[in-house]
Amino acid sequence: MNDLTHFDASGQAHMVDVGHKPPTRRVAVAEGRIRVQASTLEKIRQGDHRKGDVLGIARVAAIMASKRTADLIPLCHPIALSRVQVDLAPVDEPPAVYCCVTAETTGPTGVEMEALTAVQVALLTIYDMCKAVDRGMVMEGIGLVSKSGGQSGDWQRA
Repeated sequence: MNDLTHFDASGQAHMVDVGHKPPTRRVAVAEGRIRVQASTLEKIRQGDHRKGDVLGIARVAAIMASKRTADLIPLCHPIALSRVQVDLAPVDEPPAVYCCVTAETTGPTGVEMEALTAVQVALLTIYDMCKAVDRGMVMEGIGLVSKSGGQSGDWQRA
């Protein structure tokens, strides 16, 4: 189990000690999308959904979620984010909303979990706001695109 950093030598879960790591600039990019009916996408685009501006609210929800990641994921460190950028874009074929989040900090641990959490919550917010007209929405393709900084260096999904 020594390859899994959240377990100690005896297999017990623990929070990784990052106290000895020097602070470095760290950036993570995550993405995902939610497939919707064409009529749902049109409501989102027009901004006339009865619950309000779906993309604007999803963007704010993503930012809020990124800041609360350590409250949701038991072994995550609370970190000070220096930037969270949330890009949401309607896509015609197949009808969907694409979400890309970039999270950044300068510190001893990475921001991958913050970026991934933000994507998930943005898509969940879209689901929540549109479920009255489209319960068949599906979230998919959620994953880390890239990360930079830290001891393990840069990584890019193939």
